[in-house]
Amino acid sequence: MINFTKLLGGTPGVSEMLKAVSRKKHSALYVACNASRPLVVFNVTRYCNLECRHCYLKSRDKLIKGELSLAQIKKVLDSLGEMEIPVLLLSGGEPLAHKDIFTIIEYAKSKNIRVGLSTNGTLITKPAACRLNALGVDYVGVSIDGKRQRHDYFRRMKGAYERSIRGIRNAQDAGLKAGVRFTITKLNAADLPAVIDMCLKENIPRFCMYHLVYAGRGTALAAEDIDNAQRRQVVDFLIRRTQECNAQGKNIEILSVDNHADGIYIYLYLKQKNPAKAKEVLRLLKFHGGCSAASKVVDVSPDGNVFPCQFWHEDMLGSVKEEDFYRIWLNRSNRKLQKLRHKAQYLKGKCSRCRYQAYCGGCRVRAFTVYGDFWQEDPCCYLEEKEIG
Repeated sequence: MINFTKLLGGTPGVSEMLKAVSRKKHSALYVACNASRPLVVFNVTRYCNLECRHCYLKSRDKLIKGELSLAQIKKVLDSLGEMEIPVLLLSGGEPLAHKDIFTIIEYAKSKNIRVGLSTNGTLITKPAACRLNALGVDYVGVSIDGKRQRHDYFRRMKGAYERSIRGIRNAQDAGLKAGVRFTITKLNAADLPAVIDMCLKENIPRFCMYHLVYAGRGTALAAEDIDNAQRRQVVDFLIRRTQECNAQGKNIEILSVDNHADGIYIYLYLKQKNPAKAKEVLRLLKFHGGCSAASKVVDVSPDGNVFPCQFWHEDMLGSVKEEDFYRIWLNRSNRKLQKLRHKAQYLKGKCSRCRYQAYCGGCRVRAFTVYGDFWQEDPCCYLEEKEIG
């Protein structure tokens, strides 16, 4: 996750973030960068009331056998609580469609776990929003992938946009912090400015642009992804828009997700405009370390399988049905796990030549989908050879 707002001069600034790290405060920032305490994406169900074109889990409105029971979910949460993980992101499918979702949240909060919710927003009714707030949910991220017509096309449901916007409003009215997630492709790139405008109009404090990861149904969309020339243009736009919002004191964070080249691009931009600030940004990017799959991020699937990240379902690290989560995570003899935690040794192509591999590392899932090799270069790296050499 690349925070454009903070890297480009928002508050708190990069200096304050680095000072907090140096003092080793147990903040979400510090703990999330400790491999022994990962951010956990927990897909609690594969069921979803929508059938989005780019869903990495291929969710649909059908119950699947073999999903974890409530007792098994609580056992996982016991492990996560003992490990003092920084954040638990409850996802799906649609997590609010899980019959025990409020019990799951309540149990997680009883373990002092920060809980975020990744949702399509259509099920956030006023009563549901009030209950989520009463339970202490820390953040609600709602997917909006364009203006009304485009969003409904992505979601394969007429009226999905209105229901999602209503869900965001209900969440905010109840006192919840909400944000918008936007996955960019050629089909909706033109809607990017309008979605940010909508966030400003609705006083939504966070906008996250996701680069497409070729997983699940998203694999079929690889041909519809923006190309690398367009990617540079999009990031240039985000830099300009972020600077405008910062200068005007707009209460919004603009971030990008799933392409750490964005952080290097911001560094190179600042290197020309503000060299002192650029050095601070590079230090922070190195601290974060780029792609976090199996090092600072991990995924638990609806049936209890543990994967390097929510998009990477080819290599299972273990199953919580067979052993405790912490034993899987701390297993030094797991070769897959150890290779991912020392990925610089295995990178190929452009990623192996890049001087910033410790700050980025590329997306291994996109590499596998395009080249059939997890260690090949990320096909969505838009940095030029002269920029990385």
